[in-house]
Amino acid sequence: MITYPQVSLDASIRGLKLWWDVVFPSLMPFFILSELMIAFGLVSFMGVLFEPIMRPLFRIPGVGGFVFVMGIVSGFPAGAKISTRLYEEKKLTKTEAERLASFTNFSNPLFIFGVIATGFFHQASLGIIFALSHYLGNLIVGFFMRFYKSNEETTETRSSTKKTFILFKAFQTMHEERLRQQKPFGKLLGDAVHNSVTTLLMIGGFIILFSVLNQMLMQIHWDSVIQLILHNGLHLIHFSPEFGKAIIPGLFEITIGARQISEVSGPLIQKVILVSMILGFCGFSIQAQVMSILSEANLSAKPFLIGRLIHALSSGIFAFILFHFFEVNESEPSFIPTLDVLSATQTTLIQVSDHVLQAGSLFTLITLIIFILLRTKIHLNK
Repeated sequence: MITYPQVSLDASIRGLKLWWDVVFPSLMPFFILSELMIAFGLVSFMGVLFEPIMRPLFRIPGVGGFVFVMGIVSGFPAGAKISTRLYEEKKLTKTEAERLASFTNFSNPLFIFGVIATGFFHQASLGIIFALSHYLGNLIVGFFMRFYKSNEETTETRSSTKKTFILFKAFQTMHEERLRQQKPFGKLLGDAVHNSVTTLLMIGGFIILFSVLNQMLMQIHWDSVIQLILHNGLHLIHFSPEFGKAIIPGLFEITIGARQISEVSGPLIQKVILVSMILGFCGFSIQAQVMSILSEANLSAKPFLIGRLIHALSSGIFAFILFHFFEVNESEPSFIPTLDVLSATQTTLIQVSDHVLQAGSLFTLITLIIFILLRTKIHLNK
C-alpha cells in the first residue's frame, strides 16, 4: 500500500462504493425483517410447516426452511447471519446451525439476472441457468452436510404433529413464541436496526479489505504461478486456457471474476460453467464475512468452507446439463421460445435492481444516521 498508494486508494473507494450503493441497501431491509420475524414468532410458525421437509432431507429443524428462503431472497451472507441468530435463540443446536449455514448462503436473483446475465452476458435468459444451477448446487451441499456429525444430538423432532392439524400447530407455536417475547415493538425495532447495521459495517470492512488486497496482489504479479496451474488444468479438461487469468479475480470477488470471464473470447458454455462455479465458490471476501459472523457465536466454519467446494463443482455440473437441456444457441441473444415466459419476470428484476442502485446511497445514509442516534441513546442510558 505504501508502494502503490493510488492503486490502494482507488481499490478502497471501489469497495466502499459497492458497499454503500448496493450491498447495504440490498441487505439491510432483509436483516431487519428477519430479526423482527424471529421476535414475532413467524420463524417458529414457518418451522412447523417446513419440519416434514427439512428434517428428513437435511437433518435440520423446520426453521431451516425460513433461513433457506431468506438466503435466496436477500443474498450473501444472510444465511449465516440468520443461522447464527437462531442458534443464539436456542432454536438450533451447534451442529444444526453449522449444517444450516453451509448451504443457505446464496447470490440473490437481482444479481444473477440483472448483473451477470443481462449486464455481463447481455442475455437475460441465461439467468435461469445461473439461478437453477446455483440453487440446486446448494441443495446438494445441504444433502451432503446431513451426514456432518450425524451421531450428535439434534433438536426435538415434532413427531406428534399430525398433518391434519399442522397449520393449527403452526399458529399455536407462533402465539406461544410471541407471548414469551416481553419487549415492546419500539425496542424490538431498535435492536433489529442496531444488530443489522453492526453486521453490515463488518461486511463493508471485508469488502474494502479484499478489494485492496486483490489489487495489491495483482500489482506484484502474484498470480503468475496460479495462472500457470489454471492454464494446465483448463487445458486438461478441454477448456480455453484464456480463462485462467479471468478466474483468479473471481477467487476473491464474484463480480469482477464473472465480468472478466464474460469478456474472454471462448465458447459460451464454458463461460456459463465457470461463472456458475465462481457463484458457488462465492469468493474469499464473502467466505471471510461468513467466517466472521459464525465465529461470533463460536460456530465452526469448516462445513461452510467444504460446502463451497461441493457447491462450485455441483453448480458447474448443473450448468452443463441445463445449458444442453434448454438448447442454448451460442450465436443467438436468447433461448428457444419455451423460456419467453420468463422475460416479464426478468425485466421486473432488472428494473428493481436499477431502482435499488438509484436509491441505495440515500437509504444507506438515512439508516446510518438512525444507527448513530440509537448508539447515542444507548450510551446515554448507560
